[in-house]
Amino acid sequence: MTRSGFVALVGRPNTGKSTLLNSIIGEKIAIVSYRSQTTRNRIVGILTQGDDQIVFTDTPGIHKPKTRLGEEMMAAANGAITDCDVTVLVAEPRLPGDIEKKIIAGFQKNNIPAILVLNKIDTIPKENLLPVILEYSKLYDFIEIVPVSALKRDGIDLLINILKNQLVEGPFFYPEDMKTDMDERTGICEIIREKLLKLLNEEIPHGLALETVQMEQSPKLLKCGVNIYCEKDGHKRIIIGKDGSFIKKIGTLAREELERKYGKKVHLELWVKVNRDWRNNIYKIRSFGLGDVE
Repeated sequence: MTRSGFVALVGRPNTGKSTLLNSIIGEKIAIVSYRSQTTRNRIVGILTQGDDQIVFTDTPGIHKPKTRLGEEMMAAANGAITDCDVTVLVAEPRLPGDIEKKIIAGFQKNNIPAILVLNKIDTIPKENLLPVILEYSKLYDFIEIVPVSALKRDGIDLLINILKNQLVEGPFFYPEDMKTDMDERTGICEIIREKLLKLLNEEIPHGLALETVQMEQSPKLLKCGVNIYCEKDGHKRIIIGKDGSFIKKIGTLAREELERKYGKKVHLELWVKVNRDWRNNIYKIRSFGLGDVE
């Protein structure tokens, strides 16, 4: 008899939710960056082992929104909590802050079944972990509190087994060999955006949106063209770089990863365009496939 269930990953920005998802699935599903608000939308990762299927939703980090896009991101995160069977609160191994307490207050209000994952345990002395666990235990009756290092895969198998115990009998929601529901055009954009996040300065990345506008595939070649939208003329000049040096570097890094991912040659063209204040225009947000998901 097969079992299945939906699990939401929530928490403040930079707690390692995307790294955790990738570690659980066993391959790169969500892009990873040291910057906050890397995840902009619900990203689904699917783990199927034997008769068990867990459908994970990686959500944007909980923060106080400053733009319409930020509001949409928070709607996506909050919607995932109410839509899923179990919620995993991902936190760093330190005493709970205001954001964690606010999330937990939402659990209490709606009686949400929740597991606490304390990620990045490799960054603190072991003796510092127990006080954190005790403090969280006072705040909510978690199903389990699981210390992990997503980066090193420490504790991941234990977490998966705990989640399996929360599944209920029923059919799989996705084919057994499917790892994500992200379409290829979006996946290409995300790989390019990851490179931009890593190499650009602090101000620019949050004002970027990407759109795959051309895509052709053959057994040996993937050809794609992607628009990179920014909000200011000055940002466009920086992204292009002197004599096109920066955009060329981004293209090379993205192409190399795409070739590893697809196992074929990739021809990638990038165009940089200005789309002013798009983060506060709901029609533009929707046109880029961002925001809350119905």
